[in-house]
Amino acid sequence: MSDTPISPSPVAVSWPDPAREAAFQAWLAPLIGPQGLQGATLRPASSDASFRRYLRIDTARGASRIIMDAPPDKEDCRPFVAVQALMHGAGLRVPEILAWDEAHGFLLLSDLGAQTAIERLDPADPQAAHGWYLQAVDLLVDWQKASRAGALPPYDEALLRRELQLFPDWYVARHRGVALDEKQQAVLARAFDAIVAHNLAVPRVFVHRDFMMRNLIVGGDARLGVLDFQDAVFGPITYDIASLMRDAFISWEEDFVIDLTVRYWEKARKAGLLGAASESGWGTDFGEFYRAVDWMALQRHLKVAGIFARITLRDGKPKYLADAPRFIAYIRATCARYRELAPLLRLVDQIEGTQAVEGYAFGRI
Repeated sequence: MSDTPISPSPVAVSWPDPAREAAFQAWLAPLIGPQGLQGATLRPASSDASFRRYLRIDTARGASRIIMDAPPDKEDCRPFVAVQALMHGAGLRVPEILAWDEAHGFLLLSDLGAQTAIERLDPADPQAAHGWYLQAVDLLVDWQKASRAGALPPYDEALLRRELQLFPDWYVARHRGVALDEKQQAVLARAFDAIVAHNLAVPRVFVHRDFMMRNLIVGGDARLGVLDFQDAVFGPITYDIASLMRDAFISWEEDFVIDLTVRYWEKARKAGLLGAASESGWGTDFGEFYRAVDWMALQRHLKVAGIFARITLRDGKPKYLADAPRFIAYIRATCARYRELAPLLRLVDQIEGTQAVEGYAFGRI
């Protein structure tokens, strides 16, 4: 979201709720003059998987601004405001909050740009993508260096388990229509116990919780800005790098993933984020750290498969479920690497009607 002029789109902004439209107009009207806004240029900018949507509006000086429309009965803007302050304090480029109607859920924000980083990427050209990922890694380390306990909600066992439960509740039962028997439920429970234990063992930092190229915006100077950060928590250091390198919307070969993960690990170790060598091997053994990323990625993939099914079935947004096969492939590939996850792999194969895959990277350990 930047100050680059953007021609208004002919697409009108629709308001299914007349009362909300009236509240919006009452909020926007007194901002027109002080902020130099051109009301006639208001148009859709984007929407996301939640109930938030974003509008773009031009200014008289040729710049543009973003308006967040977050109905307060469905979305709480306070976490966005709190995390924005933390990220700004960490030196990250985030939207500036120019006006906020807390009661009605409207925010006027600076516009960092109209193109997300994923739009600059070609899966067939990892060399061209490499520089963007290096910049993302630097952003991630800067964010984590600002970490302090108590500033964000904890990403604790209870939250980890609630997220994992989305997989059987929404993906398996609702999307696939599969009723797990007692033996299958026991397999899933043991796998979840192992996943939670592994992920609670790593150092804890600030976690964006959806740190991927789709949520990084390209500014006019080619610097990346950070979006969609309102769900940030304090939790496992492995989460955001797993999210970045095992993306919901684009996949890379293993050598590319390892290369960037090594570079992140080296920077995190140098920044003191992985603890003293006497405390753990996270900062001394990349293999151990990479395996920890694997276990964290497995948590995320199971969760997101469930979320995408829920968004489709509950919220009527089927485009997200189209990426579910990517997550199932991630899940199966990870399970194939570790002997203790072999029962989970067999269960996923039963649910999907697929055959087991071969392990790679670190083999079966």
